[in-house]
Amino acid sequence: MKFKIVYDKPQRIRFRCGAYAFDKEYEGAIYNLVTASPYVNSAQVSSANGGILVNYTKGSRSKIIDLVRAINVKTLKKNEPSAEFGIQKIDSDFHDNLFTLVAKHYLSKMFLPAPIRTAITLYRSAKYIKKALKTLWNGKLTVDVLDGASVVACLCQRKFKTAATVMFMLRISGLLEEYTQARTKAVLTDSLAIKTDRVWLVTDDGDVLIPIENLRVGDKIRVQTGKVIPVDGVVADGEATVNESSMTGEPLPVLKREGISVYAGTVIEEGSIVVTVRQLASNTKISKIIELIGNSEELKAGVQSRAEALADRIVPFSFIGFFATLIFTKNITRAVSLLMVDYSCAIKLSTPIAVISAVKEAADNDITIKGGKYLEAFANADTIVFDKTGTLTNAEPVLEKVVAFGDYTEDEVLRISACLEEHFPHSVANAVVIGAEKRGISHSEEHTEVEYVVAHGIATTLHGKRAIIGSKHFVVEDENVTVTKEQQNIIDEKSGSCSVLYLAIGGELSGALCISDPPRKEAKQAIDMLKKQGIKNVVMLTGDSYRAAKATAAMLGITDYKCQVLPEDKHRYVEEMKQNGQKVIMVGDGINDTPALAAANVSVAMNDASDIARETADITIKGSDLRALVRVRKLSKDLMKRINKNYRFIIAFNSALLLSGFMGVIQPSVSAFLHNASTMMICAKSMTPLTKKNDKGKALSLPEKAEQ
Repeated sequence: MKFKIVYDKPQRIRFRCGAYAFDKEYEGAIYNLVTASPYVNSAQVSSANGGILVNYTKGSRSKIIDLVRAINVKTLKKNEPSAEFGIQKIDSDFHDNLFTLVAKHYLSKMFLPAPIRTAITLYRSAKYIKKALKTLWNGKLTVDVLDGASVVACLCQRKFKTAATVMFMLRISGLLEEYTQARTKAVLTDSLAIKTDRVWLVTDDGDVLIPIENLRVGDKIRVQTGKVIPVDGVVADGEATVNESSMTGEPLPVLKREGISVYAGTVIEEGSIVVTVRQLASNTKISKIIELIGNSEELKAGVQSRAEALADRIVPFSFIGFFATLIFTKNITRAVSLLMVDYSCAIKLSTPIAVISAVKEAADNDITIKGGKYLEAFANADTIVFDKTGTLTNAEPVLEKVVAFGDYTEDEVLRISACLEEHFPHSVANAVVIGAEKRGISHSEEHTEVEYVVAHGIATTLHGKRAIIGSKHFVVEDENVTVTKEQQNIIDEKSGSCSVLYLAIGGELSGALCISDPPRKEAKQAIDMLKKQGIKNVVMLTGDSYRAAKATAAMLGITDYKCQVLPEDKHRYVEEMKQNGQKVIMVGDGINDTPALAAANVSVAMNDASDIARETADITIKGSDLRALVRVRKLSKDLMKRINKNYRFIIAFNSALLLSGFMGVIQPSVSAFLHNASTMMICAKSMTPLTKKNDKGKALSLPEKAEQ
């Protein structure tokens, strides 16, 4: 490509290729080509003048010149631009449109004769009048009617200059509204989206590099070490360890073999696999989350919906002020000044922008929030309910003691228990299996097919006898196994605060296994911090024994806890709290927590939560530290503070404008300018991070040290 270098500074160079060097639809392709170079930090591309601005790494100037020179538009495809380029284009288009709008307005005032300017004003006014009449016809009284009325009032006074200025400010306001909404959603989408342009397609003739948009369901792609899996699919060949923290929050890599599902956005840490495409990038789990956040009306924050309703309810008062001013002052100019100002525009625009920006900020901190209403619910909550195992504890239980009864020895009890538990990758089951390994006890298959009873235990047949292992509730109450007072005393004495698994064979108690599961190191600190942030009630629900629950609660400073609860019990407790007027946050990780997660005002899944728990949860935290809940609380409360602060400013400033208009201090054009300028300012402020840069480490990052 031919070009001139019009700007050349260290690590920054601008090429000018000419206005007709490439069309607008090729901007994205050129941007993708340039930024694909490892020597390019960032770039800007504009077809208007054929401009290409490149920020490059030190010592790479000659490589960048060769790169631009090698561009051949004829060989480029009109492909979808990247999300980053999309944001850049939104910014560029806004600046261009704003410049064009301002230039046209003032140039027409300078060079066009008055009759032509009047004709243009009348022509443009038709749009606002038509919109106002249509709104009235539908039985609504919104800001569109207010805009139309202000234009009509100016025209009736034959103040065509004022009418032109009013419409000019309205167009700027509309342009700003479109820009802020488009950009905030684009930035949010970019923070979650998968940034892969090309993939290796597996064919009979070998691997071929193709654009991802050419991929089809059923195709096979090869993904190697360090690469992001760009689609949802199933492993067809190979073996690899995959970091699924972007989806599950689990920090440890997961082994993926043939037949196992993989998900878009996860990363291969080691190995190479061939993936059969099941869902394309546009229909993956992570893309559905993005769509959910951006589009669902049901997920609007209540404060957002109330703001929109309030904005429309305020409009009639502007008309009341107009007519009142006209009656008392007999001055139509003063009266029109009141039509130039409304509360609704700023309220309706700034609130959703603030919410979207907060959701984006949360995403930047590895917190996925499915909608603004959940941030509001988290901010307003006064009660938090924790599952114990895997949430308040590390979910890394340890086998402490083995108790044997009857003709069985401790080693036999542990061997049989490990043989049963190894079939189910539950944390407690793992503790039993690992405990057997540490004691050098091998366990061969001697039983029939095992049956897993959710939240209860395991059952099978061993040498012709029914063998069961699980909670006391399961063994004693459901299976009617007798535990004598003497046996229970022995178990209580040896277990202490440990959880107890009961093993019964042939309808008789054969042994018990004492399992300890200490709380997370940061759990008490997280709970204390949540209390300081306004959480009044902290509740723990667990299926563990009374002794284990009591011990854990005491260590964490929790006074309200329930033990030996079933999934339906957890659900019932949460519903009862809500009926008592409490606003509940539920934090859980397992299948048995799902009913309670669904019932809560807002639910949170974190760390290694089950798939169904993550799907049910409203907020997903991609980390293992409970203090991340404090981050969410602070972010949500700061969002509510910002929205309320915006309300106060909007009401105070616009009330001052109304009073100034009524007193005749300012003209309608000035009133319109100040009103729209304040709206721009409040929207721009709403787009900024809730956490100041110099406070970011304190506010959104986790504390450096947890209490031991």
